[in-house]
Amino acid sequence: MTVVLAGCGDLGTEIGLRFAGTGRRVLGLRRRTDVLPPQIAGLRVDLAHEVPTLPDDTETVVVVLTADRRTADGYRTTYLRGLTHVLDSLNTVQAQPRVLLVSSTAVYGVNDGSWVDEDTPAEPRSATGRVLLEVESELLRRRPGATILRLTGLYGPGRGRMIERVRAGTVEEPTTPTYTNRIHRDDAAAAVLHLATAVTAPDSVYVGVDDAPVERSHLLRFLADELGVEAPPSDEGDAAPGGKRFRNTLLRATGFEFAYPTYREGYRAVLAGNGTRHP
Repeated sequence: MTVVLAGCGDLGTEIGLRFAGTGRRVLGLRRRTDVLPPQIAGLRVDLAHEVPTLPDDTETVVVVLTADRRTADGYRTTYLRGLTHVLDSLNTVQAQPRVLLVSSTAVYGVNDGSWVDEDTPAEPRSATGRVLLEVESELLRRRPGATILRLTGLYGPGRGRMIERVRAGTVEEPTTPTYTNRIHRDDAAAAVLHLATAVTAPDSVYVGVDDAPVERSHLLRFLADELGVEAPPSDEGDAAPGGKRFRNTLLRATGFEFAYPTYREGYRAVLAGNGTRHP
């Protein structure tokens, strides 16, 4: 049986390696296939403009696209057109594969520091968030049994911009406190594998986040302590934190276990150089 990755960048490659580790054949769709590891067969395709030809034994399709431009038009070209072409390709596949879309918690517009989960109405504030919600709706319209994993902020190998800015002393703490929500790349990939293979009847939407939403200022101070550098100056005042705090109760209820349950374990692993950076 074949697992198809529609999009095979850093996260997609890690997902593919985990599927390959279960003995499945993995096919990665991307414009450049020469950078893929040997465990993932490549199919060169531009999903924004082409409908791929998928194997008849396709068991699972994971849509994990990355937009070149962080604009509404860029998102519509990459995510909506890409998804549409993937779904069109499934019309010619004899099997009825499980489809999982990796989306984003940007579809939630909450900004008052309150708790958010799958039951919170998705009311995006940004134009790109509205496109993502449109993409999700299109998937569920055409594939009602599909699963959507809405990820919070990814970090991990090769995602060290915040670390480098703290180390260089060029990052500033926010003047208004705000919550940030994180998930290590490896846990995000493991969650995809878990939902696709270990959950018999998954819900339509899950939030992918670790156990510890944290004020951004606290995260920056933690990184400064770990790096042994001076913490960024703080001018938060007494304002209540904004942003949002995500719960992972539904994902946890499926039996999923995190390798990095909080940012502490995850960033310490990153700082120790653990993990592999993918294309």
